[in-house]
Amino acid sequence: MNAAFYTLGCKLNQIETESIADAFRRGGFSLVSWEQGADLAVINTCTVTSRAEQKARRVIRLALSRCKTVLLTGCSARSGEEAALAGSRAERLVIIPGTAKDTLLDLPRFLADTGKAEGRSLRAWAAERLRAGAENADPEKKTPKRQFRFNPSNFSFHSRAFLKIQDGCDRSCAYCRVPLVRGRSVSLDAAEVLARLRDLETRGFDEAVLTAVNLCQYEGGRNFAGLLELLLEGTERIALRLSSIDPALALDDAFIRAASDRRIRPHFHLSVQSGSDAVLAAMGRPYTRDSVGRAVSRLREAKDDPFIACDIITGFPGEDEGAFLETRALCGELDFAGIHAFPFSRRPGTRAFSLKNRVPERLAVLRVGELLALSRTGRRRYAGRWLGKTVEAVRLGEQKKSLFCAALADNYLKVGIKSDRLPPRGAFLCELKALNGGDNGGTENFDMTGEIARG
Repeated sequence: MNAAFYTLGCKLNQIETESIADAFRRGGFSLVSWEQGADLAVINTCTVTSRAEQKARRVIRLALSRCKTVLLTGCSARSGEEAALAGSRAERLVIIPGTAKDTLLDLPRFLADTGKAEGRSLRAWAAERLRAGAENADPEKKTPKRQFRFNPSNFSFHSRAFLKIQDGCDRSCAYCRVPLVRGRSVSLDAAEVLARLRDLETRGFDEAVLTAVNLCQYEGGRNFAGLLELLLEGTERIALRLSSIDPALALDDAFIRAASDRRIRPHFHLSVQSGSDAVLAAMGRPYTRDSVGRAVSRLREAKDDPFIACDIITGFPGEDEGAFLETRALCGELDFAGIHAFPFSRRPGTRAFSLKNRVPERLAVLRVGELLALSRTGRRRYAGRWLGKTVEAVRLGEQKKSLFCAALADNYLKVGIKSDRLPPRGAFLCELKALNGGDNGGTENFDMTGEIARG
């Protein structure tokens, strides 16, 4: 049998899909593209925005038209939606709630025993697993065991390793559904994080991305700064890249000391959301625009011109023109190398769902466009500062004939490399030669072109 996988959303979803795919591969399954058709397609969904859920619905319909059975899981996978999503094909759609996603790690064994991926038998298997999980659950204690079963031995869709260290969130930001679908914050014990990182290093990985819902809430016997110190002391060469961090974390002296280490990649993504204090307060964010500015300043003191990016939500209820101009001004002043901007999306179950003073979606989208234009300018300006310099990079994919091979620099610039010798699978030194000008022979998806550093 074969299986296909499709992931929407965050890096946690990505590593969880990697783990499930790894279990299928070790179970004897062939991994194929869902677009080509498969015996079983697994779709890992996201609920952060309504657009993410709309995209999931489109993917589900396409997968049902091409694959024998479709299994839906993740943050927007909810029971009772089969008929609406699948219509007459509902028998071929199986839903596993995101809270029970880890049960899919055991699915290959069941499929190997039955010899087929058929909707009815899968549905019965899922019901039994969910019932067993509910009976064994301790209502007085939330154990992190299930959340951290996701630990792939091999990565099918990424050249870099991902290491999940935290899940859930104890905040209640007005716009966010994550605490509703992933639960309260839980952390993988620091000793186990170190053991898993050492294993990745032993297996030859040169970089690992530490993933979490909220790194600030890591408490696995140490706080996050303490964990970084432990990981750096307990390993020899593997570099660490951090997923999104809260501005408050960058104001912590211990974190800045740890982040200054040469093995922490010079790339930081801040969850900012707005540059208006009034909007931040309405969102329930625990910092101000001044805090964001001080965080960026400290990160630049810790590293030599790091790549600093941010998330911004436009059109949050009550965001008038003045509030948006504050956000745009802050992004310009701080010279972000990247801005991930998206319009506010009303999510059921959140406090912001019923807020008044809504901003028209058309206006929110226009504001996104302004920030993305600012982002493109900032990214190109940042890349220009690295012209002629040599950086460490990791290859992202295979080279095909005369096309450029993609590599990711330690500072998060995407580099196109054309060489008579393919870059090694591990980290290598790369000289940054030219900005992408759109006329470099198929390099339009790269920030720059580069060459493998000689000698």
